[in-house]
Amino acid sequence: MSEKKKDPGVWEGFKVFLMRGNVVDLAVAVVIGAAFTNIVNSMVKGVINPLVGAFGTKDLDRYSSCLKDPCRFDEATGTATSGIPIMWGTVLSAMLTFVITAAVVYFLMVLPMSKYLARQAARQKAKEGAHEVIEVTELAVLKEIRDALVAQRGSGHNEQ
Repeated sequence: MSEKKKDPGVWEGFKVFLMRGNVVDLAVAVVIGAAFTNIVNSMVKGVINPLVGAFGTKDLDRYSSCLKDPCRFDEATGTATSGIPIMWGTVLSAMLTFVITAAVVYFLMVLPMSKYLARQAARQKAKEGAHEVIEVTELAVLKEIRDALVAQRGSGHNEQ
């Protein structure tokens, strides 16, 4: 009689997932990403917003258009008290944060890592190429030795 193989349960699958090590790497990435987000947000609020504010308000969140007039805001909370505002400054601020984050990640992490990996691959390829040359050279030397031995045997057998 054939026995059915028992599929691993959810708990066993979860334990295997946790033991892979990817979970720890992912957790570290999330924590570092959260800390990095704070740095980028501070840069946008402290540097980018004032630069953009040189052409308008210092706070990008205050840039808005009114869908239904009149739009009035409570200065203390920054919320609309009447009308329907479109807060496009908030979207602009989020887009700037994203672009800055993407640029920093690319130029400080992705680009150096890809260059490093390319150098490693080139070194590995050169190393493998050197081994192939050595192996081919050794093979050629062995063939020459064989041919020389065959020639010696052949000449020795012919003389006797």
